[in-house]
Amino acid sequence: MQLPFELTLGWRYTRAGRATRRDGFISFISGVSMLGIALGVAALIIVLSVMNGFQKEVRDRMLSVVSHIEIFAPGGAALPDVDKTLAEARRNPQVVGAAPFIAAQALLARGEDMKGAIIRGIDPAREPEVTDLAADLRNKALSRLTPGGFGIVLGGELARSLGVADGDAVTLIAPSGQVTPAGVVPRLKQMTVVGTFDSGHYEYDSSLAMIHQDDAARIFRLEGPTGIRLKLKDLHQAREVAVELSHSLSGNLLIRDWTRQNKTWFAAVQLEKRMMFIILTLIVAVAAFNLVSTLVMTVTDKRADIAILRTLGASPKSIMGIFMVQGAMVGVIGTLAGLLLGLGIALNIDVIVPALEQLLHASFLPKDIYLISRMPSDPQSADIVPVAVISLVLSFVATLYPSWRASRVNPAEALRYE
Repeated sequence: MQLPFELTLGWRYTRAGRATRRDGFISFISGVSMLGIALGVAALIIVLSVMNGFQKEVRDRMLSVVSHIEIFAPGGAALPDVDKTLAEARRNPQVVGAAPFIAAQALLARGEDMKGAIIRGIDPAREPEVTDLAADLRNKALSRLTPGGFGIVLGGELARSLGVADGDAVTLIAPSGQVTPAGVVPRLKQMTVVGTFDSGHYEYDSSLAMIHQDDAARIFRLEGPTGIRLKLKDLHQAREVAVELSHSLSGNLLIRDWTRQNKTWFAAVQLEKRMMFIILTLIVAVAAFNLVSTLVMTVTDKRADIAILRTLGASPKSIMGIFMVQGAMVGVIGTLAGLLLGLGIALNIDVIVPALEQLLHASFLPKDIYLISRMPSDPQSADIVPVAVISLVLSFVATLYPSWRASRVNPAEALRYE
């Protein structure tokens, strides 16, 4: 099968052209354009993959502590019928785990040190159903939380700031005081530290403390759990499931999914990712429009060839097609090379970065500064496909004007001085 002559000539102009010094220079400029497109596409894929990796890493660490959905009564009051709400929530096919809890705030004191803390009263038997952290602590710290034992499990950073370890005592100061003849006195309760945890998320490690829900109910004078935590089959369906539960659950209850608990952080990450995409796309655009100068120089150099083709019967449309093929070939090859380079680095960044750190004797992500000490990467087709499409479209658009100029060459004028 014989290829159209436009495709054959366009490919020849793309890969050849070293017979003269001028042809060699044009070929060099074409190679630079191709390299620019490849590097731009690779940079886009690598940066977006690393940003996805950071987002996924932080999200996973956050979800090891918080649940996918929380159901709670308004004003921090106890749920009117915990068992009924649990049963109704479990009817949703997406729900795979449910556990009651009590949420409150208090002060923890040890000597002269005092820290604010988020107190979570849990059922040690059910809590592993809803968070990975509790599942890891099931046979360790959580097994030591018993009703009436007044034990407490502290986040690692919170324990270090208070200077306590397993077996030490801390004083829990509840916000609701008790009225005495001397006035309102804060309610104090001595708790025993029975364990600590490190989730890898500083916000929770520095402020969260877990106690048995029966102890929490006695300390904060509640009749029962203030909410229910749910775990779903697919965490990305949390918002849709929350809407479904708002219609299926009876009573005046509030429902909050994990995306709303850290809405500001996720919005900031998405905005940053969008801006990085725009900035790096401009780099690809600059490289793509380098094709304009390459094709203009090629058209000027090939005026005699164009004139001969026109006298042999080639139409202006065919001439335009030849140079569009040349520009498109540069764009396609550059884009494919960029995809291969970008994916190669993104998929092996966990090997490349440690090698560079060892070679340069430097640490890109010091453990004492950053939450994550290794460079994560998560290439996603939702990012890669648009990058490739944009690169190809920009390359194609860049070929239109030079190709049109080539189709307008007058054969008589071009051959006058040949």
